[in-house]
Amino acid sequence: MTEISGWTALDKELDAWRQLGRVATLWWRDDDAVEPTPPLERLLALAGNYHIPIGVAAVPARATDALRRFLGDHPLCTVLQHGYDHANHAPPGEKKAEYRTHREREEMLAELTEGQGRMTGFAKALPVLVPPWNRIDTGLLDDLPGLGFRAVSTFGPRDAVLAAPGLRQVNTHVDPIAWHDGRKFAGEAAVIGQMIDHLAARRENRADAAEPTGLLTHHLACDPAGWTFLENLFERTHQDQAVKWLTIEETFRQ
Repeated sequence: MTEISGWTALDKELDAWRQLGRVATLWWRDDDAVEPTPPLERLLALAGNYHIPIGVAAVPARATDALRRFLGDHPLCTVLQHGYDHANHAPPGEKKAEYRTHREREEMLAELTEGQGRMTGFAKALPVLVPPWNRIDTGLLDDLPGLGFRAVSTFGPRDAVLAAPGLRQVNTHVDPIAWHDGRKFAGEAAVIGQMIDHLAARRENRADAAEPTGLLTHHLACDPAGWTFLENLFERTHQDQAVKWLTIEETFRQ
């Protein structure tokens, strides 16, 4: 992890982009939307206040009509498909997953197709699969374009622009939640460090420079410190000439 001292270190990294005449592209994805809730309302209010586009990953089997109406009222919001019903099918002792090799391939593909049908009720959606827990059997990736998916999004620097022929991959890289430490905010230094690490790797060509640095949030698990961090991040970056927060459509053209 990069040695950092808070926001000053992020400013220093962005200065390095400025000196190269480059713009640091960022994007924002939020997972697990099912229905309108006060945290989701707060999230969309933040997006509106700072004019930050957001990709909301909605769970098709559980998404309510109220969610469809609510998200349809927010022009900065684009909806992505978050698996099917966010169910863990992993055997005991294995990491949680909805789409891994412990299920029949045809069953998983049929389920994803059913999920696509349920996504049509959203006013603004892209055919992008966000696998729950950011895990998917790589053997399924070749089948996704045939189902109509245009892209997939998980976590961590991508290995290639295409996860499979006809299927782009654009991942997230910054997770503010310490999932194994009480599901609390991971801390300003640690989260800024994640962002700097990916930005620096792109700038130095140690990672795909064209993949925008992705912020991953979970509105239902965000604690007060996490909300404060998000507001500070958006306040510092939304008008910075060295930064561009991409629309979700732009993100999946990268």
